[in-house]
Amino acid sequence: MSRESANPESRPSRSPSSKLQRLAHLRRLTLRDRQLLAWLAEHYVLSTAQIAAALFPSPRSARLRLAALHRIDAVHRFVDVTTGDGQHLHTLGPLGMLVHPTTYTDPEHPDARPPRSSIERTERIIGSPRLRHLLGANQLFIDLHAYTRTDPSAKLVRWWSEQHASAAYTLAGIRPDGHGIWSAAGHTVGFFLEHDNGTEPLGRVLRKLRGYERLAEFGPRYPVLLRVPTRRREAHLLDALAGVPTVMPVATGLHDEHPAGPAWTLAANPGPRRWLYELPSNHGPRNTATNPHRYTDPDGDL
Repeated sequence: MSRESANPESRPSRSPSSKLQRLAHLRRLTLRDRQLLAWLAEHYVLSTAQIAAALFPSPRSARLRLAALHRIDAVHRFVDVTTGDGQHLHTLGPLGMLVHPTTYTDPEHPDARPPRSSIERTERIIGSPRLRHLLGANQLFIDLHAYTRTDPSAKLVRWWSEQHASAAYTLAGIRPDGHGIWSAAGHTVGFFLEHDNGTEPLGRVLRKLRGYERLAEFGPRYPVLLRVPTRRREAHLLDALAGVPTVMPVATGLHDEHPAGPAWTLAANPGPRRWLYELPSNHGPRNTATNPHRYTDPDGDL
């Protein structure tokens, strides 16, 4: 029996009752459910703890709603083997893929053929050697989103995945682990994330900055956040960057420090750690040809 014939999800249902049930489930999705599905479409995978922190008043309420979404096939879930804590990780289920027939279908191969089912998409994510890296990169944005629930003046205006940001800034050839725009304390700061688990040679990490230099010629000049696991790794990076001029601001920070707070050290001006909103940021020239994704503040262009 072929995999496709063995997998009922890969075949469109001909049952009117099944279609009606699916429509009923779609109508019952809340705005919060739809926000979660949009995140899973773009960012592949989130843990129960991440979802709870960003979207729910308590871990228990998150678990209950995620169980309900799992029952109606809005999400798939599997046990996290990257940390050993036994919590569930979540990806788009078949109902979720009806809402978001996303182009972000393979974390390893952006040009891979679309998966035949949400199960195949989930298998690609589970099998990716970058699964732990994906969760780590997503954690920074989850922390920022969670912070906005405690500070009404703060907002995560933009959260783009690696594939989204790479496609948007393809002329520069950058592949950030994420791109965001953060607004807090009356400041709006764009940034590119390079999430470092300490497994790559420093030289390779620093070579990634070349693409950002090209981007600065025609696009935004956002700080590049080099987020590392240890102070020793950070010290080595700052030593390597000392005296090296960079057109794009570069800031280092640690995995276990909250990204919204005073967690960032500017490589060009080491000193007291800065809040994310204090980092230098420039949205770039107002040229729709070379900078088509330039951010415009709805309350006044910055």
